[in-house]
Amino acid sequence: MSRLSGMTGFGRADGALHGWSWSVEARSVNGRNLEVRFRGPPGFDSLERLTKAAAQARLSRGQVTVGVQAKSTSDASRLSVNEEVLARYLTLANRLAEDGATPPSADGLLGLRGVLDVPEEAEDAEARTAVEAAMALSIEAALDALASSRQDEGRQLRPVITDFIDRIEALVAAAEGEAVAQVAAIRERFTRRMTELAPDAPGLEDRIFLEAAALATKADVREELDRLTAHVGAARALLDQPPAGRKLDFLMQEFMREANTLCSKSATTALTGIGLELKAVIEQLREQVQNVE
Repeated sequence: MSRLSGMTGFGRADGALHGWSWSVEARSVNGRNLEVRFRGPPGFDSLERLTKAAAQARLSRGQVTVGVQAKSTSDASRLSVNEEVLARYLTLANRLAEDGATPPSADGLLGLRGVLDVPEEAEDAEARTAVEAAMALSIEAALDALASSRQDEGRQLRPVITDFIDRIEALVAAAEGEAVAQVAAIRERFTRRMTELAPDAPGLEDRIFLEAAALATKADVREELDRLTAHVGAARALLDQPPAGRKLDFLMQEFMREANTLCSKSATTALTGIGLELKAVIEQLREQVQNVE
C-alpha cells in the first residue's frame, strides 16, 4: 500500500568526482499541480531535463525546486593574477580613495572581472560525462530524500485528517437523530399556527395534514445525510489510495454542498446548530487536505 504524502519537504545529497564537488538540495511546497524548477551549474544543461523526469517519477503535486551547487577543485591551482588589469583597478581605486572613498581590499580586488585568469584546458569528454552522470545520481538521491520527507509529513497528517472525518461522522449521526424530531416539530408548529389563524375553518384537520406533509417533504434531509455518510466512507478509502490530494479537494466541495443544503432545510435550532458545526469541521478538514499530495 502506498503511503499518504504531504507536499512540503526537503532532501539533500553531495558528491565528488574527477576534480569536481557538488551539493544538491531539493525542496517542495504546496501546489495544485507538479511544477519543477531547476538551477544548475553552467555547462550541465542536460541535468534540467533529467531532474524534471526524475521528479515526475516520484511526485505528483507541489512546487519543487532543485538546486545544484558545483565547483571544480582543480581551478584554484590553475588560477593566475592578471597584473595589468589589477594595476588599472588599483590606479582607479587609489584615485577614488584620495577623494574620500574606502580603500580597496584584497578580496574585493580579486573578485573584480578580469583580475583572476583561469587557463583554458581541454576537458576530458569522458570525465565530463562521468561527472554529469554522477551529478544526476545525486539529484535522484536528493529527490528520494525529498519524497521520504513528504511521506513523513503524510504520516503526521493522516491521524489529524482521520480525526476530522470521525467528527464529521459523529455530527451526521447527531443530525440523523434530530431530523426525526424535525418532522414532528414542523407538524406541531404548522398546526398551532393554523389553529390560531382559522380555528373554525371547515376541513381544518385534513388541510393541516396535507400542508404539514408538504412542508415536511421540503424539509426532509435524509438524502443529504445519506450523501454525507457516503462521503465519509469515500474520504476514508482515499487515505489508503494515494496520491489522493486532488480527489480529496473535490470531496471537500461535495461535503460543504450537502452541509449547506442541510442548514437551508433545517426547521429546528438544534439541527441548524449541528449543520453550522458540521460546516466548521469540514472547513478545518479542507485546510488539512490542502497539504496532501
